This record gives sequence, C-alpha cells and structure tokens, in this order.
Amino acid sequence: MTINTGQSEHPTRRVANKPPGSADVDKWLGRKAQSLSTSTLQSVRSCLNRAVLRAMARDKVKRNVVALCRTPTGQRGRPSKALTLAQAEAVLTAAEKSRMRAYVIVSLLTGARTEELRALTWDHVDLLGNPQATPPIPPHVAVWRSVRAGGDTKTRKSRRTLSLPRRCVEALEWQREHQATEQANAGGRWTEHGLVFSSTVGTPMDHSDVRRAFRTAIGGADGVDPARWTPRELRHSFVSLLSDCGVPLEEISRLVGHRSTTVTELVYRQQIRPVLEGGAVAMDRIFGD
Repeated sequence: MTINTGQSEHPTRRVANKPPGSADVDKWLGRKAQSLSTSTLQSVRSCLNRAVLRAMARDKVKRNVVALCRTPTGQRGRPSKALTLAQAEAVLTAAEKSRMRAYVIVSLLTGARTEELRALTWDHVDLLGNPQATPPIPPHVAVWRSVRAGGDTKTRKSRRTLSLPRRCVEALEWQREHQATEQANAGGRWTEHGLVFSSTVGTPMDHSDVRRAFRTAIGGADGVDPARWTPRELRHSFVSLLSDCGVPLEEISRLVGHRSTTVTELVYRQQIRPVLEGGAVAMDRIFGD
C-alpha cells in the first residue's frame, strides 16, 4: 500500500481500495518519530486508535490494526530547567521596563501555566479581596480557563483559585493602567476581549507572541541568556523556589494544579530534589552525633 505523503497524509487512507495494515501504520508512525517526541507520538497513536474503534462500531472497518502497533521512540525534547533565586531576581528586575512586566511577575510568583495566563480575563481577577469576610478573602486570580480547545484547563484539578502575592497585585494594577493607555493609543483598532494579557490592540497572543515578548523583556537580566529560556520555565522556577523554601510537595502540587503529587514528582523531579532529600536531613538530625 502506498500512503499519500502530502498535507492529507493519513495512515488509514485507502489507496486503490486496499485497506491499510499494521505495517502501514508502523511506517507512518516511524516517519512521525523523526520529528515528534515520544509523548506526542503516544497521543497521536491514542487518537488514531480511538478513531478506528469508532469506525469499527459503525461497521466502517473490520479490525483495528492500530492496536497491533507499538509507539516508536521519538525525539528527545529540550529538558526544562529552573531559575536560581539570583537569576529569578535578575529576570524580575530586567522585566520592570517591559510591557511583559506583569506577565513575568504573575507567572513566576503564582506558577500558572502559560496557556492559563493567555486566557486570563479581568473578570477572574480580584485585586482587593474581602478582608472583612470570615475567613478573610485575599486578592486572588481564578485560574478556570486556558487556550485549549473548548477553553478548559488541562485537568479538572487545574481549575484553582490562587492567592496573589503583594508584588503580583502591584503588577496587575500597573497592567490595568498600562492596558488602558494602549487601548487609548489604538483607538478604533482596539478589539476588546477582556484579556489581562493581550496584544497592543487587545487581541489574544499566541505562544510565539509570548515567547518573543518574554525573551525581549529579560534581555538585560544578568546571568540569563534569553535564547536559552522559555516562558514555561517560569513555572518550573516557581516549583524550584518553593521547594528550596521547604514547602511540602503536597502543597506545591495543589498550587500548580496537578492531579496528584506523582505527577508533580514526574514532571518536576529536578526542581523538587531538595524536598525529596528532606528525609535524609531529618534522620541525620535525629540520629546524628
């Protein structure tokens, strides 16, 4: 069987009325493995498997050849890293004069995902809170949406309300004033979406917009090469800084919106090393000379 390699390429497309076999799917996945990571290949194979199962349920195909195929090993992704405290302070200082100032501060000091901040709207931001309530309600952001399909967050537990550090409150107050100035300058070109972080004309920013603006913002940070850092690594830095301060893994997991501490350990195993070593430190203190 010959598989079309153009834009319409698909492993289950019929050619000359001949149904594809598992070898065809293996070859297709093998080609994808030359440019995709292993985790992405697993997602691709899973989607393809579900599609064929639905086709079987409607008598479109007789068997699921995808189930006979294994996911090949893909390309290794660039390992994430975290800023040290000194680097984090340098990044915050460098970003002070940038229009991305508030984005960098909120991302680093709350650990919110880039896809969550890009979808954050002003009606989900409370910069005052309610100190008279019982218990008092601090200033906070409701991280309930993302730029994913349908606007859902990555998981159910990713829907969370995060208290804002004082520095975030100040940055968001500045962001509101700065955005009002940009809206006035844009005039009729402004398109209102209610976004906290938007383009200079109010429209949503995509991941490449944020990455470029982020690297420009931190260009003057001492000891930090902008080309080697991405916005998502502010979240890794958040985990690392909390871990260094002795915040328990369970609390870090809740703050970053993970389903369990297992996910936190898997994704951020380099950043949480100081927490995992806490047992040895305690035993030395208990049983040491």
